[in-house]
Amino acid sequence: MPSIFNTDVIFSVSQLNNKAKSLLEQELSYIQVIGEISNLSRPASGHLYFSLKDDRSQVRCALFKRQAQRLNFTPENGLQILVNANTSLYEARGDYQLIINNAQETGDGALQKSFEQLKEKLANKGLFSAEHKKDLPTIPQSIGIITSATGAAIQDILSVLKRRFPSIPLIIYPVMVQGTEAKYQINQALITANQRKECDVIILARGGGSLEDLWAFNEEMVAKAIFKSRIPVVSGIGHETDTTIADYVADFRAATPTAAAEHITPDVQHWKNQFAAYQQHLSQLIQNKLLERARHLDWLDKNLNQQHPGKQLQIKSQRLAELNSRLQQSLRHHLAQSKNQLNSQQSALMQLNPAYKVQQLKAKFTLLNSRLHNNINSTLQKNKNQLQLLSTSLNIISPLSTLDRGYTLTSREASLIHSSQDLEIGDTIKTHFANGTATSKIQSTSHD
Repeated sequence: MPSIFNTDVIFSVSQLNNKAKSLLEQELSYIQVIGEISNLSRPASGHLYFSLKDDRSQVRCALFKRQAQRLNFTPENGLQILVNANTSLYEARGDYQLIINNAQETGDGALQKSFEQLKEKLANKGLFSAEHKKDLPTIPQSIGIITSATGAAIQDILSVLKRRFPSIPLIIYPVMVQGTEAKYQINQALITANQRKECDVIILARGGGSLEDLWAFNEEMVAKAIFKSRIPVVSGIGHETDTTIADYVADFRAATPTAAAEHITPDVQHWKNQFAAYQQHLSQLIQNKLLERARHLDWLDKNLNQQHPGKQLQIKSQRLAELNSRLQQSLRHHLAQSKNQLNSQQSALMQLNPAYKVQQLKAKFTLLNSRLHNNINSTLQKNKNQLQLLSTSLNIISPLSTLDRGYTLTSREASLIHSSQDLEIGDTIKTHFANGTATSKIQSTSHD
């Protein structure tokens, strides 16, 4: 099978790189290239290694120590420069690179000069004066945001606003924030926001970048649109160290887009706490004021009642009733004293009156007579009772009582006979029965 390779033109890798290096150094021995510094490295040797780039490509560069010491600026990432260089190839790695002989600032250097000139011009016209700065609303009713719809800045702003005060409506005006069209879109967005009157504060923002990246915010057109805006504008452009013309004209300059969102929105939790404190304080003030008014009203009511004719008449009537009561009491007291005095004098007079003395004696006589009769009756009754008692006792031992029991009494010539030995034959005796008597003569006696 025949070979497909031409053995006469086969290169080794070293030969290829050497050939390529020769061609580059011959064809592009001295060239000028413009680009932006990136991936800058500063080793201890003093040499500088970096890349020059544009929006589509990049090339490695080497700036050796001796040439670096002759530069009148300090190379930094993002700085646009114009270089004089030789094209070469580093054979060991096959890397194509530029060996720089000299360099000067182009982009940022020229832009910085233009920046300073415009800054001075606008300052002289008063666009930066504090007297033209508009006050920001304490709590925005609606917030307008002019920035790129796809950049990191809008996400940072939305995140902050959602966290701090999510109820505030947002109006986004999407614009380009870099490139030749950016200034026109930003200018038109500011005009549109003012025409529509949809918001009461505007955030003008973009993320960080080089001076060239931020140049749309250094345009006079944008500066004048911010100045003419009737709506307050807060700038949040780049990083904390980035400063643009828009920052000087804006009503407030925030260091970053996040800081801009932080500044124009209150912390909802802080406001809730503040409102709670205000509510409590207001409630206390209202309670105190109501209590004070109630007391004052009560005082007025009492004072009015005191001054009211009906109240005065009532007071006078009560006073009259009190005086009348005191007069009646005084009269009764005086009358009682007089009556007591009269009774005392009458009693003394009666003590001296004979008729009263007679009447006293008569009353005493009547009392004593009554007591005498009572004593006589009592004595008679007592004697009667005693007689009755004695009569009963006498009746118990009376011969008659014996006769009632069936016994008899025998007497002779009114003398009781106690024994048969007291009789003699022929004596006449009288036998006493309970009822009647009998006379008999003694014919015989017995002494058994």
